[in-house]
Amino acid sequence: MNKLIEGDDYYLTSEGYKCFTEAYHLKRGYCCKSGCKHCPYDYDKNVE
Repeated sequence: MNKLIEGDDYYLTSEGYKCFTEAYHLKRGYCCKSGCKHCPYDYDKNVE
């Protein structure tokens, strides 16, 4: 994967963490099943 671009692939939270965007997840092409905030794959870690 190419270098991450702030604003396109992720943004920094108020705590200083990287939060990946929906666009990043779609570029990656699969769900990591971590319950990401912007997951476009409708994964809900509370269901399993």
